[in-house]
Amino acid sequence: MSSSDSATRVVSGMRPTGRLHLGHYHGVLKNWVRLQYEFDCYFFVADWHALTTAYDNTGSITGHTFDVVVDWLAAGLNPGSSTIFVQSRVPEHAELHLLLSMITPLAWLERVPSYKDQQQKLGDKDLATYGFLGYPLLQAADILIYRAGHVPVGADQVAHVELTREVARRFNHIYGKEPGFEEMAEAAITKLGKKNARLYKESRRAYLEQGDAEALERARALLSGQQNLSIGDTERLYGYLEGGGRIILSEPHALVNEAARVPGLDGEKMSKSYNNTIQLREEPEVVEEKIRTMKTDPARARRKDPGNPDNCPVFALHQLYSSKDLLAWSSEGCRSASIGCLDCKKPLIDAVNAEQAQMRQRAAQFEDDPDLVNSILQEGSETARAVARETLEDVREAIGIA
Repeated sequence: MSSSDSATRVVSGMRPTGRLHLGHYHGVLKNWVRLQYEFDCYFFVADWHALTTAYDNTGSITGHTFDVVVDWLAAGLNPGSSTIFVQSRVPEHAELHLLLSMITPLAWLERVPSYKDQQQKLGDKDLATYGFLGYPLLQAADILIYRAGHVPVGADQVAHVELTREVARRFNHIYGKEPGFEEMAEAAITKLGKKNARLYKESRRAYLEQGDAEALERARALLSGQQNLSIGDTERLYGYLEGGGRIILSEPHALVNEAARVPGLDGEKMSKSYNNTIQLREEPEVVEEKIRTMKTDPARARRKDPGNPDNCPVFALHQLYSSKDLLAWSSEGCRSASIGCLDCKKPLIDAVNAEQAQMRQRAAQFEDDPDLVNSILQEGSETARAVARETLEDVREAIGIA
């Protein structure tokens, strides 16, 4: 796979923590469903990552994996449009993680923001393990094994993608300088033809001497359109552009998802930790009961008291589900006390239940036939493993242990 091809590939994963909720849907899954029709997407259940904070409680991983995948399918992920698999069924992740651990400075892992943050938040767990310290590097291996060009993340995960880029850059620097690299790169330039060779050299010079980022992009675009170069020559010319060696591992870019904050039933962020969630595929009566008892603006102690929608979790949920006209009705009715909180909640209950009905319908065939889910995961894992093997072969060859 060439660097130009990696631009079309997306990789993302999710730990198997059981049934998902509306926060997962609006924060991650809706984005995945859209991306699967725009990119070559690989979505995996990160069961090894579940061990980093719960290595002593593994009995639920298999069941949670099934629940998560059914929720993905219910939300609209299509195994015909994306590759869905389980991390541990592709052991190449682990081998690449091991090889990358040999070249990654310890300080790089210790400075990842979530390392100390999670230690504080999860103070009741034993996190003094290499697995916990090294999980950002396992994440890097998850991404790099597929030479992904893009990784959809929230703003709090951008640092993990930056670490992945640094690790890929370091690996390419150490192992990409094959004997006679410059001579082979110069020979590859001649295969571009006179005009393209001149444009490549001019762009390379402009970037290396003046830091002209536009020149770098022009040269990359020129290479992506070449049909007569081998993959090896293409990767050499991509690396030569930046003054480095052959690109073996592609540097991914973060696709930052501007996810809306989904309020929980108590007004805090929706989270299993707070026990304030509306799960995907809830029964209609459960959804109704949860939203009917959901907290509202505390200023509306009585029906006749005016409120402020900005202080109401129900209105925040309305903003994810309701039309402009309905939002205006809700906002005006709250401020003027012309509607009560239960009046405001009724159309929201209907909207959430309408969405949930579609999910329950999609999920029914998978809940009734676990073997169908297993076959999707088996096929997806085989597809993912074929791609991962290619990368690992190139990595082993570059290191010299093929």
